[in-house]
Amino acid sequence: MSEHDASRRKFLVNAAVGAGAVAGAGLVPRALGQDQETRGSAATAGTSSMAHMDGEGRGAFFNADDAATVAAFTERIMPGAPGKAGARDAGVLNYIDLALAGAYSDLQDWYRCGLAQLDAYCRKTHNDGFVRLAPSQQDEVLMALDDGQATGFSWPTAQEFFTTVRTHTMEGMFADPLYGGNRNFAGWRLVGFPGAQAVFTPSDLRSKQEFTREPIIGLQAEAKIPARRS
Repeated sequence: MSEHDASRRKFLVNAAVGAGAVAGAGLVPRALGQDQETRGSAATAGTSSMAHMDGEGRGAFFNADDAATVAAFTERIMPGAPGKAGARDAGVLNYIDLALAGAYSDLQDWYRCGLAQLDAYCRKTHNDGFVRLAPSQQDEVLMALDDGQATGFSWPTAQEFFTTVRTHTMEGMFADPLYGGNRNFAGWRLVGFPGAQAVFTPSDLRSKQEFTREPIIGLQAEAKIPARRS
């Protein structure tokens, strides 16, 4: 992994911790949380049952081409490394896809226009679509978007598109797996977040080290635990 990739990963992980983003479902906007919690059991049974038709976690909203672009885009935002999950490993595409089919449905046209403008920009500047560019070229595209230098963007603007997809990438990395991302608690493992543990020992509370005791517990598992009787 390049130095640029490593610094990007460090920035996002530190941002997640600094913003309290690992506080489970608290990372996810309330509307999305309510939408997912009121869906049927198939949509709330965790990431294993939320995988879609192609194994990449796509099928609720994205077509195949847009799914491939979003998967590649989010992976460059949060690249994987040996022993450390990236956006693909954590199922970020699945998270965004489900959100756009539900609580984020008002952003469907926004995403369609943004992806179309991205494709036009990549073909104009690099003669190919984003997915087929080399990682270094993909990074150049991301930097141009972030700096507002990418041409051909009107709605959304280049910066708006980049910033929103980056935000959704962080949500997919660090929100509770109930919402379709953070597969196998990959994001929480990166930052040492233990999930919704029922009990912490005195030693746990005193420790300044990352929490590594298994299992990490998410909201879906907690929902299955019967309430204690007084």
